[in-house]
Amino acid sequence: MNFWPLAVYVVIVGMLVMAMLSLSFVLGQRHHDRATGSPYESGILSEGSARVRFSAKFYLIAMFFVIFDLEAVFLFAWAIAVRETGWAGYAEALLFITVLLATLLYLWRVGALDWRQGSRRMVS
Repeated sequence: MNFWPLAVYVVIVGMLVMAMLSLSFVLGQRHHDRATGSPYESGILSEGSARVRFSAKFYLIAMFFVIFDLEAVFLFAWAIAVRETGWAGYAEALLFITVLLATLLYLWRVGALDWRQGSRRMVS
């Protein structure tokens, strides 16, 4: 298979990106005002530090969301190809959902989804 058109495309895109960055650097405006370096969001000047500490539970819930959100992506892909996969694909999707539900049940049982203070308990 000939990959030279792809190589030419990659080289052209690379040259175009470099040209745009170079022109932006050469022709771009330079600001040296005092307010240039200060953060500004929606017309409101920031107050306090940007280094706010979040609880580890916040990040744990975020990871759970990402993991279970990916479930939807796989199920949408399965739904598009459901006719081609037949009963074997249905069985695999059912197994996938079962494993995810078992994981969700386990997380619920150990208290990983509970936001109350000191509510975690160990599973024996």
